[in-house]
Amino acid sequence: MDEPERLSVTEASRRGVARLVADAAHGREVVVERHGRPVAAVVDVERFEEVTRLRDDLRDLALVIGRSAGASASLESLSRYNSAYANDRMTGSA
Repeated sequence: MDEPERLSVTEASRRGVARLVADAAHGREVVVERHGRPVAAVVDVERFEEVTRLRDDLRDLALVIGRSAGASASLESLSRYNSAYANDRMTGSA
């Protein structure tokens, strides 16, 4: 899959909601940035549903791993790691 197009909020506003939605419906993903940081993404609904299912699957997997480890501390640590990792992936930092 191609990298999503990146637009500032101002550029996205100029393009207009109708065009952003049409682009998403045709499979083009757009990341909207404010001051160079991603704040929103416009994707087609199938992609959104896929990401939602994957998020739910990962949450379930984290619970299974935590329960199999037998310690609630594992769940808390995994939750903090997931939050930090998600932030790193969104900002592109390591």
